Amino acid sequence: MGKRKEESFSKPGFHKRPRQEYTDESNDELDEEERSQFQSDSNSSSQLTSGEVGIIESIQLKNFMCHSMLGPFQFGSNVNFVVGNNGSGKSAVLTALIVGLGGKATTTNRGSSLKVFVKDGETSADVSITLRNRGKDAFKPEVYGSSIIVTQHISMDGSRSYKLKSKTGTLISSKKEELTAILDHFNIQVDNPVSVLTQEMSKHFLQSKNEGDKYKFFMKATQLEQMKADYSYIMETKSRTHDQIEQGVGLLQDLRQHYFEKEEQYKSIAFVSEMQTNLEALKHKMAWAVVNETEKEIKPIKDSIDIEEGRTEKYDQKLNEWQVKVNEAEEKYKAIQDKLEKISEEAQALQPQCVCLRADVQAKRKAYNEAEAHYNRSRTELKRLEKDDEQLRKRIEELKNSADQVSESEKLETQKKIVQLKEQLKIVHDQEVMMVQDMDQFQQAVYKFKEEHARLKQEELDVKQALDSKQRQLKELTDSKTNRLKRFGQHVPVLLEAIEDACRKGHFKYKPIGPLGAFISLKDAELTLAVETCLKSLLQAFCCDNHHDERTLQTLMSKFYPSGYRPQIIVSRFRNEVYDVRPRAVQHPEFPSVLTALEIDNAVVANCLIDMRGIEAILLIKSNPKAREVMQRKRPPKNCREAFTAEGDQVFERRYYSSDNTRPKFLSKDVEAEISHLQKEVENKMSQLSTSQHRLRSIENETRKNEDYLNHSRRQQKELQMKIRRINIEIADLENVEEHQSVDISTLEDEAQENKHKMESVKRDMEQQRGKMEELKNILRVAEHKLEEIKEKLHQVEEIASPVKDELNQADLEMEKSKHHWQHYEEKQKEHLASIKKLKGELAAKEKELKEKIAQATQICPQQIEVNRTVKSLDTEMNRLRDKINSERDHHGNREEIIKQLLEAKDKYQDAEGKVKNLKKFIKLLDQIMTQRYKMYQQFRRCLTLRCKLYFDFLLCQRSYSGKMSFDHKNETLSITMHQVPLLGPSLLV
Repeated sequence: MGKRKEESFSKPGFHKRPRQEYTDESNDELDEEERSQFQSDSNSSSQLTSGEVGIIESIQLKNFMCHSMLGPFQFGSNVNFVVGNNGSGKSAVLTALIVGLGGKATTTNRGSSLKVFVKDGETSADVSITLRNRGKDAFKPEVYGSSIIVTQHISMDGSRSYKLKSKTGTLISSKKEELTAILDHFNIQVDNPVSVLTQEMSKHFLQSKNEGDKYKFFMKATQLEQMKADYSYIMETKSRTHDQIEQGVGLLQDLRQHYFEKEEQYKSIAFVSEMQTNLEALKHKMAWAVVNETEKEIKPIKDSIDIEEGRTEKYDQKLNEWQVKVNEAEEKYKAIQDKLEKISEEAQALQPQCVCLRADVQAKRKAYNEAEAHYNRSRTELKRLEKDDEQLRKRIEELKNSADQVSESEKLETQKKIVQLKEQLKIVHDQEVMMVQDMDQFQQAVYKFKEEHARLKQEELDVKQALDSKQRQLKELTDSKTNRLKRFGQHVPVLLEAIEDACRKGHFKYKPIGPLGAFISLKDAELTLAVETCLKSLLQAFCCDNHHDERTLQTLMSKFYPSGYRPQIIVSRFRNEVYDVRPRAVQHPEFPSVLTALEIDNAVVANCLIDMRGIEAILLIKSNPKAREVMQRKRPPKNCREAFTAEGDQVFERRYYSSDNTRPKFLSKDVEAEISHLQKEVENKMSQLSTSQHRLRSIENETRKNEDYLNHSRRQQKELQMKIRRINIEIADLENVEEHQSVDISTLEDEAQENKHKMESVKRDMEQQRGKMEELKNILRVAEHKLEEIKEKLHQVEEIASPVKDELNQADLEMEKSKHHWQHYEEKQKEHLASIKKLKGELAAKEKELKEKIAQATQICPQQIEVNRTVKSLDTEMNRLRDKINSERDHHGNREEIIKQLLEAKDKYQDAEGKVKNLKKFIKLLDQIMTQRYKMYQQFRRCLTLRCKLYFDFLLCQRSYSGKMSFDHKNETLSITMHQVPLLGPSLLV
């Protein structure tokens, strides 16, 4: 089983010899040449080799037999001995190796089912075995790596499952076939006693004195038993095939006889002509009898048209009366509306003034704030100058009181140098100020570009998401051209097929209905978007009668939809009739409700939408202003909760929500128009995306440039700051060395004088700013006063408009009432005219039908025939005649049917004849192949027998024994005899 260090006797030094023919297959004695050849092979191959693949590296047991948790422990690289007391679980390790590598429970001789290996009190057991997988003979090394981990889980019911993992623990396969391939590749045979010898098998082998048992052990160990079983199975199959051929030959004779009978029947066919002629004559009479009956049906229709046309004048009179009342109500409504419009125009005229004054106030307030800020800055500057003046005066006093004065020439030189350094400092400082301004500009530009970049990036992301959504929607629409259900989702057709299959198998009590949108259509296509916005996800929902069906449908949906994205499932008891919602439904003379605007093919779907959305209480109003007028300017209609416009906007009594959608997705009838529209939107989005990406690249380039300029300016600023520090240090050194220098008092006095001038200038500026502030403050007060006056006028206009609006609403109600009556009579008139039109249509259809019947009759019989019999009597006689003709044909046989049967019999005969010939060829070829295979089997068995004898003699010789191993393949026995050879000297003779 394991491929550890072992002796190899077969590979090196073996040379092929010519095959010898033999007649007695039990004669397996070795001649001297063969014995010497095998001994030389064995001696030359006694070197140890180390296997690189198939070696068991470790094992781990959990709840297996007596082991709660064993391992994982590593096996050594050579022979391993497992020791312990009786009952400690030594044999359990070997049993785990057999079972863990796919062996049957019976192979272990420990039980007939795997459940006996689960430890008492536990529900399952686990076995994990690690196999080495290195070297050139490794099994899929790129997948498994240097080790293969075989894990087996055994349940309490005796079932087991496999997991094949790589060295890193990654799951590669869970199939038994993959484990079988690995064992075949590594030549691991868990059911071969040579590879795995259990205690019971070893006891049976050692204790048994039966030569037949030894022979069976030899056959099983060398796998000759499996080869023999395969050969026997093939021969049995061949015998069954031969029996089928014999049956086929008998069936072939029957088919041949049947073919000849059909051929004779075909030759004896005769035709019935007289009854055919009579039938044709009756057909001619039938044609003109149909014409006569059609002419009789036209007369009552003409009478009904005359009666209905006489009632038209009454409907015209009523309609004219209410038309006059409608005109009067409309004039009254228009007069009030004109009055309200004048008031509105007055308010609208004041509105721009209010806006301008508000903007003017804001501008003046901004100017005042700026003046105030300038004044505050001047005051701060004045305080700083006063502080500097005080410091200069103190400094001058200190210098005047100083007793230690330097020479005049040195003082002038030092003063001159200080002045030069200060001028240089001023220049450098100005440069720094300019540099800081440039840096601020670059920094602002960078911030601006980054903000723009972030905005464009978000815009690009939004465009990409919109583009992906449009492309998915375009694909769904394109697919829906061949299958409308795909408009409700790509998986819907497959899901419906799965539901049908589950219904046939009886998994559902009642077949689920869905998607709901597939069962509805609109009477007015302009309201498609409004209905979709109203129903939303209900269009994709499914309806179940009970919770059991809901759970079954959820299981089906999980195969096609990811978690969280499956359609909604509604559980509601199925009813065959639609709810009676008339007491709570909205009734409007002009606008339909969602329920009345839909054509719903299924009562369950209608009831579901009523329960979930209340579609009987939702109005559909095409115009947005009209919807506001109906729902908000006056009290909404009775039972009306909300309304939807043709653009998808949702209107409540005091709220209005605009729709995010612009086009319908599920219920549109013109798919080509929707596809064309979506294609244009996709092209626009792609163009928008390209423009956005181009702008992004441009902004990124500009940002990099400004950042480079900013970094360069920062480096220059640091250099200027270092230069300023150096100059300040030099100035401080010159001013602080009192032994050699002194400050020129006159210079300080000049600075003090200059500082006073600055203070005076700042004070004058402050006075000017104070005056300006007062002036701006007065102007601001005037502007605010004007704004308040305009606001007061607007408020007065609104108060005047309120009662006018109430009067307008009352006039609107009267106008709507008159229109309702006028529309009632108009509908009655339309119905009346429609009934006349319908009767005229029926008359035209009957006249057209009459012409067609005359044309058909003329085609059947060109000469018109006077017929006194009815269509029914003629039809009865024709049926009787047809039955008689058919009866005669049944007796003699129908010609077409007989020809068909003849062709079928011929095809069956030829097909059976071809199959019998092919099977005979196959049996003949199989006989040749199996004869050759059996010879090869006998030769292979003889080779294994000779090799076994050689190894037996060689091992006995090494241990100072002699013996004999005899095989009788005919009687299937194996006898072994041996005895000890006395030693002849100190060395062992081999």
